[in-house]
Amino acid sequence: MKSFYLIKPYLVEKKFFILLGLACLITVDFLQLFIPRIIKWAVDDLTAYRIDSITLLTYALYIVGIAILIGIFRYLWRRCLIGTSRRVEEGLRNRLFDHIQTLSASYFDKVKTGDLMAHATNDIQHIRMATGMGMVALTDAIVLGTAAIGFMAYINVKLTVFVLIPMPMIVLGTRFFSKKMHRLYGEVQGAFSDLTEVVRERFAGIRIIKAYNRQQEAASKLEAVSKDYIGKNLGLVKITGSFFPMMVFFSNLSLAIVLFLGGRQTITFTITTGDFVAFISYLGLLTWPMMAIGWVTNLIQRGKASLDRIDKIIQTLPEIDKRPGGVIIKQVRRSVVFENVTFSYVPDVHESGSFPVLDSIDIKLDFGKILGIVGPPGSGKSTLLSLIPRIYDVSRGSIMLDGVDIRKLKICDLRSRISFMPQEPFLFAGTIRENITFGNKDINDRDLIRAAEAAWIYDTITSFPDGFDTMVGEKGIVLSGGQKQRVALARALLIDSSIMILDDPISQVDVETGNAIIKTIRSMAGQKIIIIVSHRLSALRFADQIIALKMGRIVESGTHGELMADDKYYAKTFRLQEIEEEYAD
Repeated sequence: MKSFYLIKPYLVEKKFFILLGLACLITVDFLQLFIPRIIKWAVDDLTAYRIDSITLLTYALYIVGIAILIGIFRYLWRRCLIGTSRRVEEGLRNRLFDHIQTLSASYFDKVKTGDLMAHATNDIQHIRMATGMGMVALTDAIVLGTAAIGFMAYINVKLTVFVLIPMPMIVLGTRFFSKKMHRLYGEVQGAFSDLTEVVRERFAGIRIIKAYNRQQEAASKLEAVSKDYIGKNLGLVKITGSFFPMMVFFSNLSLAIVLFLGGRQTITFTITTGDFVAFISYLGLLTWPMMAIGWVTNLIQRGKASLDRIDKIIQTLPEIDKRPGGVIIKQVRRSVVFENVTFSYVPDVHESGSFPVLDSIDIKLDFGKILGIVGPPGSGKSTLLSLIPRIYDVSRGSIMLDGVDIRKLKICDLRSRISFMPQEPFLFAGTIRENITFGNKDINDRDLIRAAEAAWIYDTITSFPDGFDTMVGEKGIVLSGGQKQRVALARALLIDSSIMILDDPISQVDVETGNAIIKTIRSMAGQKIIIIVSHRLSALRFADQIIALKMGRIVESGTHGELMADDKYYAKTFRLQEIEEEYAD
């Protein structure tokens, strides 16, 4: 199994505990085998009328002592083996999460969040069961089964051979059912991913669902996906529901053989009554290993299907690491240059017949200057911004920082030089302080307050009873749109970076607050490269350079005065917005 490499390091790391656990498990198995021997001695002595109360008490104390030892060693093997499986679960989940964080944004454009959640929960749980109880069941099937057969053969070889006649049928049945179970487990886990995604999406959008009275439609969608999940499970149950009864049937068939043949041998005194009772006891012990064969097959097939699904993610490489860089720029001091940059979300865009999102973009922005970007919705503004921190990589052309292609830079160093505020501010379900500092405990209160004041959110924060320690709820639900936007802006302003990228930073605030924020941004001119996208064109009139995008191409470029003189898209939109603002006043 190629995907086994995923859990091998964790098993090797816990090798001592695994060996100790297996030793304790095997000890428990052998201790259980002595109980039927004690019962045989007691039954033989009772049938021969040569036993007294003291001897019976002695036999009883033997069993109590063995039971105590079994309890101790059973605790130890559970602590070692089940504990190891939990460590495997922890390590694999951490590895999966760490790897997912390295994947490019394009990966998340194609994969549902529900799928990733199912991988991180359900699939890893199945792997844990396979490495924990799967190992236990497999050991019991081998050790306890073999030893029980040995003790049975010691009593009577001929009877043991007859009892084992159904065994080949169990092996053949296991091989037949295991192939079907592996395929069906994969389908079941895929359906579980779909179900998880539908539930997650409906909970995330519960407010819009209630606002539009679409509760019935949401419930119907969930019901349809749930029925598909149940259908897949019922298909699996048809297989497992046939498999386990088959195991029980062959176990009871062996018991029937013992009762008939063993009973006859007891009548003819070929074996003693104690041997007959002990033989049935050993057969009872053998039933669990026979059942364990089926259970371990179940666990391993489910775990293998899950491991294959996890491995598929681990084998996915981040696109931006195809050409890993190693050049380090301590500080950007000269310029950001776009050289004939073309980008498309679709590979081989020209062959597919579609148009690139950005096409032949040429921009040069010197250090300390401010670039404003305008354009109608869908013109490629936000996409252009996302290329600078390499959230996406350019399809053609290059982006240069101080003359160095950003693909030659270490990604962590590149992004540490950039403060980025996206168009849709995202807040985590923590406090305002945690959202602004982003978990950086080295940020002191002075810098925190400075960033909040620069984003014109400080007065709002201090008006809350808990101030910076106010809980914002999931996605910042307790804050208004403008407040969330300013918290996200404060997060960007807190970072002392060479490049600041702001995607529509004043779209959700009033004109007065927006002007104050723009004034703050203007005060940073000369200290860093600033790139701003804004639909409110008056916020960009101070920029050193303004470009207008349309259908992914630069259709205008210049200062505010130059673009107004050209009397094209920028000038017409600017005048229209002036009229709208005057009318609003």
